[in-house]
Amino acid sequence: MPGRNPEPIMSFWKQFKPKSCAVSLKASDKDGILTELVNNMVKSGVLDKDLEDVALRTLREREDLASTGVGMTVAIPHVKLPGLTRVVCTLSVHRDGVEWRAVDGEPVQVLFTILRPERAGEEHNPETHIEMMSWIARLAKEADFRRFAIAAKTKTQLVDLLKEMAAV
Repeated sequence: MPGRNPEPIMSFWKQFKPKSCAVSLKASDKDGILTELVNNMVKSGVLDKDLEDVALRTLREREDLASTGVGMTVAIPHVKLPGLTRVVCTLSVHRDGVEWRAVDGEPVQVLFTILRPERAGEEHNPETHIEMMSWIARLAKEADFRRFAIAAKTKTQLVDLLKEMAAV
């Protein structure tokens, strides 16, 4: 597209901080996983403790509305969250897989969790957010990405994988 700046796509991986990611989620059901994801965000400092309850409630409501399990062992829980000023993203892995009511009926192992502000602001551009979500959807379809994510031994390896896949 004329005039389009490719830089945002190349830097989406920077939204994911190793400290908030996880290579071995422990919970055995969707609700437990959502709780673990939000707890990881709060413990790592990427999500304010004051937003913990609303984040968990909003993610649960979103899953009740329709599963975010997109298939191929991937889920992309994503919501608008009142009180946020910037996007909060995590990439997490559940090695054994967990039931998620995914579109293909398969258990989920790779989870991209995205919390975004309700409105545009200095730190949030909704158009760029849509581009990031498209990038994540493309990654979800990449068998090599999924295989390497599931095999990652450290949180830093997960983010390094995102950086490596930035051009996808």
